[in-house]
Amino acid sequence: MTIPELKIGTVTAAIPIVQGGMGVRVSLSSLAAAVTNAGGIGTLSSIGLGDFVDSLTEYERISREALEYEIEQVKKKTSGPVAINFMGVLSNVNDLIKTAVDRGIQIIVFGAGLPSSLPELVPDPSVNLVPIVSSARVAELILRVWDKRFKRTPDAVILEGPLAGGHLGFSREQLERLDEFSLERLLPGLLEVLKKYEDAYGRKIPVITGGGIYDGRDIARMLKLGASGVQMATRFVCTVECDVVDSFKQAYLDAKEEDIVIIESPVGMPGRALRNEFIKDLELRGKFPVQCPYRCLTACKADHANYCIAKVLLNSYLGDLKNGLIFCGQNAHRIDKIVTVKELFTELIAGLAAA
Repeated sequence: MTIPELKIGTVTAAIPIVQGGMGVRVSLSSLAAAVTNAGGIGTLSSIGLGDFVDSLTEYERISREALEYEIEQVKKKTSGPVAINFMGVLSNVNDLIKTAVDRGIQIIVFGAGLPSSLPELVPDPSVNLVPIVSSARVAELILRVWDKRFKRTPDAVILEGPLAGGHLGFSREQLERLDEFSLERLLPGLLEVLKKYEDAYGRKIPVITGGGIYDGRDIARMLKLGASGVQMATRFVCTVECDVVDSFKQAYLDAKEEDIVIIESPVGMPGRALRNEFIKDLELRGKFPVQCPYRCLTACKADHANYCIAKVLLNSYLGDLKNGLIFCGQNAHRIDKIVTVKELFTELIAGLAAA
C-alpha cells in the first residue's frame, strides 16, 4: 500500500507518525532525530531540561540555555522537521517558545493549558502551531478565539485520548468510563468542528490522534476514521535511541497491566504511571517534603503539594527509580523488547500495510 504523508502546514513527513514529547528528559535530541530520520516527526520536550541545582537560583536562564542546547544537538543529527512540546502550565513557557522559534523550530506543540494567545506570541505563519486537545469542545474554544482575534487556525490538532501516559486532560470520573471517551468516540466530533473552519480558511486542519496507539493496526484504524496521523510516545521509550537509563526501560519491560495506575499530580491533573516503589511509598506516607524556590509550574501549589513532580521525574531519568515517578501509556505492559527506532518503524509500517 501507499503510506499516506502527514502534512502539517509548511512541513511534510513521509510517515504519518509523530513521536510524542516526553518530559523530563525522556525525549531528547537522540530520540527526536532518529524518529525524523525514519520518516516521521520527532519531538523534543522542553520540560525539565535545565540542571536541577543551578535552576534553584536562575531557573529561567538555565531552562532557556538547556533548550537551546537540545535544539543545537538535534540539528546536528537531522535536517528534517522536528517539533517541540510545551506545557502551558510552565511558568516560563512564553520565553521557551520564543527561544524555539528564534532557533528555527517549525512546529510548536502546546498542551496542558489553553493556547489562547499563541498566535500572538508566534505571528510568523511559517511556524506551525499544533494545540493538544482532549475534546471537540476544547478545540472549538481554541479555534473560535484564534479566528476572532488573529484570523488564524491551527496547522494541525493533536487529539489525545484517555489511554495516554503522563498528565491527562480528563477527570478521574471520566477515566473510570474509558469507553465513553475513546478516540473512536471523540474523533468524529472533532472532525465536525474542524470542517467549518477548514471551509472558511480553504485549508485542511489535520488531526493527529494519540493515546493508546500501539501498532500498525491501531494506526490503520485511526486513518480509516479520518485522522491524518498518529502520535506515539510510550512505544519509543524502549528504543535504543531514547536517552533514559536502562533501568527505566527495564521497568517498562517488567510491567504488568495491573502495574499501570492513575495518580494525582501536584499540577492538579490526573496522570498515568507505573505503580513502582515510589508510588507505593507515597501511598503509605502521604507526602514527601517539598522545597521549591522557583515555581516551575504555575498550576503547582508547592506549599500543599505532596511531592515535587519535577524532582521525582528527574530521579527516574537519572536511574533512581526508588525515588522516581515513571509515566507511561496504558499499553506499556505490552512492550517486550528494546529495538532501534528504525526497527520500530519497520514493524509499524508492516502492520499498517497488513491492516
